[in-house]
Amino acid sequence: MTRPAAIAAPNTHATEAARHALASGGTAVDAAIAAMVTATVTEPGVVSTLGGCFVNVWADGSDPVVVDGNVEMPGRGMSEDVRGTGMIEAASDYGGGMVTYVGPGSVATPGMLAAMGWAHQRFGAAPWAELMQPAADVARAGYPLSRTAQSYLVLVTDTILAWDPATQALLTVDGGPPPVGHHVVDPVLADTLEHLGAQGAADAYRGDVARAIDADMRERGGLLSLADLEAYQPVVRTALRSRLGPWDLGCNPPPSIGGPVLTALLRLLGATSGEIDPAQVALVMKDVLDIRLDRIDISEDLEAAGAELLQTLHRIGATGLPTSPSTAHVSVVDGDGMACALTASAGYGSGMTIRGTGLVANNSLGELELNRLGLHALAPGTRLASNMAPTTARRDDGAVLAIGTPGADRITTALAQVLTHMARHGEDLQTAIDRPRMHPRRLQDGTTRIDHEEDAEIAESLDAAGLTRFEHAPSSMYFGGVGAALRAPDGELTAAADDRRVAATLVT
Repeated sequence: MTRPAAIAAPNTHATEAARHALASGGTAVDAAIAAMVTATVTEPGVVSTLGGCFVNVWADGSDPVVVDGNVEMPGRGMSEDVRGTGMIEAASDYGGGMVTYVGPGSVATPGMLAAMGWAHQRFGAAPWAELMQPAADVARAGYPLSRTAQSYLVLVTDTILAWDPATQALLTVDGGPPPVGHHVVDPVLADTLEHLGAQGAADAYRGDVARAIDADMRERGGLLSLADLEAYQPVVRTALRSRLGPWDLGCNPPPSIGGPVLTALLRLLGATSGEIDPAQVALVMKDVLDIRLDRIDISEDLEAAGAELLQTLHRIGATGLPTSPSTAHVSVVDGDGMACALTASAGYGSGMTIRGTGLVANNSLGELELNRLGLHALAPGTRLASNMAPTTARRDDGAVLAIGTPGADRITTALAQVLTHMARHGEDLQTAIDRPRMHPRRLQDGTTRIDHEEDAEIAESLDAAGLTRFEHAPSSMYFGGVGAALRAPDGELTAAADDRRVAATLVT
């Protein structure tokens, strides 16, 4: 019998994979894993299996936990002279202009499969192979390229996709970007996913897949090696708790950046009484993100820096409100009250397809915003910074929520605004997600402007406060793609998704 659940995922292939997991006896965690693995196939460029992830699980009767499967700095046993090598500079118009580094030297130790494997062993019920099979089936049969993935591939065809012949052959057409709906087929990747289904997630760290990664990296000059893969372990952390109205929320704890920043935003916004206008919300977001940019991102100890952020914001909160692509997300809540929020990222993608596997590697070592101390500056085994902030929550009346979003540094501000509309203003999930959004953006000259979607109330409030602003079109992909699943106290299940990106919902 299929366990009932509400699912929000990047596309219908992912939601159908979740349905398959549930029909195989799976839980919310199984459904989330199956959906995300399928998304790594059907959202090329946006996310890939050799990336990092965080799995936030809140089971009924337990405290929320977060499985940290974020990427790590590789290079165990490597000489210092390999640092800084294997990088290719890639500039594009993504997000208004972006420079990143790709190539073999940009690939960090992936943690997604390790974290999913641990979460499945602890919270899953379906056979592991059944979680991999839908993704393998889609890769073998093919799928139409989505608008979200195609809009990204258009921007990186001549850079990220251009240097590796295998990647170029799969994701370009006659040397140019593929159109929306282009039929993508990858039988090699399908074989690899079925192999991982049969052998287990550990094969990517100590088996045939791990050895294939190591061989390709050695040949092409990457830092990642079998020693790094064998040493990788997911870390299970107690979720960071906060209150917002009647909701008890569990967020991603340090050394993640996203969870502490979101928690700080929610604590400050929750400490106010009455209505607050858009300019006040914008200033709260600016102050928190300023602390992040100036103190956390450049810290050598992200765990200590995240704790310091919360202590600083707790002191600010005690005195009142201050006056002064690429990720993918899946949310699932099942009929038993288990919530799972799973966010994954492979950076902008390295452009490197691991030979013989079809697996595209991440470029997390080449993302400037995640490596503010310098590229290749960290010690091997150090977890990289992350904006990801998958969140689970329970309301005083028994309601259960899983929520999250892609969107780089807009992840925390998008979630803070949606959760505030829902928890403080009593709006339903879809209404809260559809509301126009803001985000403070620090410019190269050190000043800050408030980016926002077209909205008369927001514009009037920001102008009255004398804040510099920049107006985006309504429902801009820049502001993320929130997906949420909810179980009401009476057991009714609902799911809601953002029209800012292609997405899908399903209630079984």
